[in-house]
This record gives sequence, C-alpha cells and structure tokens, in this order.
Amino acid sequence: MPRGTTTPRRPDRHGGHRAAPPCIALTGGIGAGKSEALAAFAACGAATLSSDAVVHATYADPEVVAAVRARFGDDVLDREGAVDRAVLGPRAFAEDGGLAFLEALVHPRVGAARRAWIAAERARTRPPSLLVCEVPVLFEAGLAGEFDAVLVVTAPEPLRRARVVARGHDFDQRSGRQLPEADKVARADHAYVNDGDLAGLRAWVADRYGEYSGRACDAPIARH
Repeated sequence: MPRGTTTPRRPDRHGGHRAAPPCIALTGGIGAGKSEALAAFAACGAATLSSDAVVHATYADPEVVAAVRARFGDDVLDREGAVDRAVLGPRAFAEDGGLAFLEALVHPRVGAARRAWIAAERARTRPPSLLVCEVPVLFEAGLAGEFDAVLVVTAPEPLRRARVVARGHDFDQRSGRQLPEADKVARADHAYVNDGDLAGLRAWVADRYGEYSGRACDAPIARH
C-alpha cells in the first residue's frame, strides 16, 4: 500500500447517530508510530488519550499490584513496591497463562478508564473539537464499534522490527499476538504507511483532524 493511502470509508459505525465531539480510535501494530501520530493529533488541538498512560495508571492501582504480586511474585515489583513492567512483561509471556491473566486483570480496567475519560471530555462546558484514543489491540479486543472512526498507522515489518528492537523489546513475541497489518488496514476508515519522515505523518494527521473535527489543525504543517 503506498504511503498515506486512505482506505475506503466504512459505513457509519453508529447508524448516523454520533455523540459530540467525535471520538476516533488510533491503532496499528507495534513499532508503527502510533505515539507520534497521537502527539500530532494533540498538536492539532484534539484531546488525546495514550494507551500507555492509562496502562501505567492501572498498574499503580493497589488491587492490581496485589494481584500481580500474588500471581508472579515479589521480584516483578521494584524497590518502591510498584509493578516493574519491564520485568513483568517477559515473565508474563514466558509463564503458562501469564499473559491471559494480565489481560483479564488489566483490560477491563483500561476500558473503564477510557470510557470515563471520553464521557468527561464530552461533558465539558467547552468540549474539545475531537477526541482521539490510542488503542493498540482495538480489533483483537472487538472494540471498533465503540468509536466513530478507526485510523490505522502501519509500516513495513522490517522497519517496525528495527524500531522495536532499538527499544530493547522482542518484536516477534509482542507482534505475534496481534492481527496482521493487512487485516487492520482492511478494517480501518483510513490508514497511513509510516515509512517516511515525521512531516508526512503530521500532514496526514492534520488532514484527518480537519475531516473529523471540521476545523483546521492548530499546528503549522509542512507539506512536501
């Protein structure tokens, strides 16, 4: 798929009935560049929710800490007694049923936090023009129907692999549980192949921001 390709629009996910402001899901495989795209949406003026930030807060919940400790032991906690995700991740992948345990523990809490954030943003006296939620396992978890549109950021596997390895993570271990990129692109309202520079990604984000918010992006955009 050529860089910046827009897939055909899907039928309205809510039968024509949308809450205001629209809420868009941003997804894609590991190493695709979702965080950069989310930051670009924020620069345009959207209210954004980082999946990693929500997960981090979830792991700080005392109930979650206690459950993780009981399942995996004290050595997945740091010196302050907080969950050390860098240690927990490999342990969960290695132990039989470990990842399923974490998903059952964390995913419902993350979903509840995301829905609460959306409701709070929409209830503001002056709500933002657009809401964008980063949801890495959107299709895998069957969550696409909760959003007004789905945007996918993707990239060729060798590039995504290089980005993930540069962070010190195991690409195969983490990507193996995700849908193939082609499947995500096929289900999206729009998709962008993030194999160029940041200016290209930001320009695509500015176009999507304008499409869904009805406003011009607040950030200056350099177009080639």
